[in-house]
Amino acid sequence: MREFPDDASCLEHLWRQRYAPDGEHAECPKCERERVFKKYATAQGRQSWTCTGCGHHVHPTAGTIFAKSSTSLHLWYYAMYMMASTRCGLSAKQLEREIGVSYRTAWRMLNKIRNELMADDGEPLRGDIEADETSVDGKPRKPHGQHPQIALGRSRRSEAMKLRERSRATVFAAVERGGRVKATVLPSRRGPALKAKLVEWVEPESIIVTDEWGAYKGLERHFLAHSRINHSSGVYVEGDTHTNTIEGFFGHLKPAIRGTYRKVSHRWLQGYLNEFVWRRNARYAETSMFAALLDRIDA
Repeated sequence: MREFPDDASCLEHLWRQRYAPDGEHAECPKCERERVFKKYATAQGRQSWTCTGCGHHVHPTAGTIFAKSSTSLHLWYYAMYMMASTRCGLSAKQLEREIGVSYRTAWRMLNKIRNELMADDGEPLRGDIEADETSVDGKPRKPHGQHPQIALGRSRRSEAMKLRERSRATVFAAVERGGRVKATVLPSRRGPALKAKLVEWVEPESIIVTDEWGAYKGLERHFLAHSRINHSSGVYVEGDTHTNTIEGFFGHLKPAIRGTYRKVSHRWLQGYLNEFVWRRNARYAETSMFAALLDRIDA
């Protein structure tokens, strides 16, 4: 509230961050050279800056999440501040109450911030990498009524379990020890999807640590080394071989989703993952989380 008390201060920040650090000189796309720009008083809701040489108008909000939005820039900045300062997520209903907009507007604002400002930066992971998969939908329930062994034959029971597993979203994540994390939604925890994501995310000179799940077999062909910890035998740490770091991330993600959002549609789950991944990674930024989020407006 002190730094951005109104729409004018937010617009001035966008202008200086995206075009003119000194507030006056900027590259004119029409003149193709640096020119002096001035902001003239107009009836526009969000004013533009005008090139004094050719009259070309530059709109600071063009190409950002604020473009064509009738919502106050001050409210947009406040929503970004709240998302950067919370630990367990921010629901659209809470944002609706905080800034006085409709639920649809609050949900759209959060969705834009999650999927555009908090999206993965594409920087590969390196070093010692832990990888694991989980579901944010909880454990599949047993069939109601009779004991499943009585109610279903072996083949039918197996098929029912597969159907329930396919209806649950798989969240796959990898983390650098002491560094960044990446997470995505996969259609299944089976098949080559897990290995393909690791090959995409991680540099080949890295060491991969996973559990004993069969989908991780063969990773040593793609990376420097592959260590596995056998959880099914009750072993969770063996020297430097463990997946405690990535499980710690899941241990924060799943209770936060259950507590703040109750349930997340599979269609929008990736955006919520972006939010929790970005917030965890932003801990290593040199500036505050809010300032780091502002820096991504023009990324």
